[in-house]
Amino acid sequence: MKSLPILAVTAALFALVACNPKPKSPEVVDTNPDPMAKELANRAPVELPPAIKADKTMRCKDNSLLYVTFFEGNKLAFVRTEKAGAVNRLTAPAAGEPLVADGGWKMTGSPSLITITQPGKGSQTCKS
Repeated sequence: MKSLPILAVTAALFALVACNPKPKSPEVVDTNPDPMAKELANRAPVELPPAIKADKTMRCKDNSLLYVTFFEGNKLAFVRTEKAGAVNRLTAPAAGEPLVADGGWKMTGSPSLITITQPGKGSQTCKS
């Protein structure tokens, strides 16, 4: 009597061992090669845009407002003279150098205090 349950368990184990859920080689789903694989492998590394450091509304010495977005790395800032106005993109070749843009824009400082020169205006300080 004891041999019957042992025989049943042994048969069940053999059945499970014979069942192999994993194939020996991976299944190929897509046989089409990527036509741009070589171009993508040889491309230059992509530099991600910097994260926003601070977005400030600044009051200037002449009582005007500037809307300045500072970015991490201190090499990029967006300056707007109106809340929904056009964006002036000021850049610097290296951190710590003045941020400049075409037309006579120049800015130095931090998110709490800047010195800015705008086209048609002299240099002035602005604080948040």
